[in-house]
Amino acid sequence: MTNTSRSLHHIVRKSSLPENAPLLIMLHGYGSDENDLFSFSSELPAELFIISARAPYPMQPYGNAWYAINFDEEQGRWNDNEQATQSRDLMARFIDEAIAEYPVDKNNVTLLGFSQGSILSYAVALTYPEKVKNIIALSGYINKDILPEDIQKKDYSNLDFYCSHGSVDQVIPVAWARQTAPFLNSLKIKNNYSEFPVGHGVAPQNFYELKDWLSKRIL
Repeated sequence: MTNTSRSLHHIVRKSSLPENAPLLIMLHGYGSDENDLFSFSSELPAELFIISARAPYPMQPYGNAWYAINFDEEQGRWNDNEQATQSRDLMARFIDEAIAEYPVDKNNVTLLGFSQGSILSYAVALTYPEKVKNIIALSGYINKDILPEDIQKKDYSNLDFYCSHGSVDQVIPVAWARQTAPFLNSLKIKNNYSEFPVGHGVAPQNFYELKDWLSKRIL
């Protein structure tokens, strides 16, 4: 992307296809960066044009966040939903920029998010369903505070979600993730939910399952 249109720093793996490639955008977790999920890219289908984006808020001493998480003794963990909403809208613009800049298919866009990146992926898809097709949401949950008010009126018929969580996740309780499928079902959105006996991470069998799920939906 040109410097005038680049809203997020990112790295790219080109597709084996010369044009109309299915686009996969990766959204890393809190305190990480664009290199984290990009390590998956060599194991994913060659047809995918892969972009791994860096979240806009730098952290100290290192890492980045899509929005601030504050740890307060009285409130417990508190999310900056204003920043989260801004990042949601920023990612929507970034999708448009990527489609304009790279030889990809605007009708075949997948988001792959982990943890905070997963929470943001849910919000982007449920706010801008016309911009995406598939969503892979790993170790996250749906934050209803950053969803649109008119959610019941939107057309979600094109969306398909793969959601997974560790059954012993010590960062995001599995009980939060278990609310995902009922919520998506209430909106008549296609979805698959899986749990694996791990903590806050992606088990090998989890990766193989999501890879198979994605491979069937991108071509």
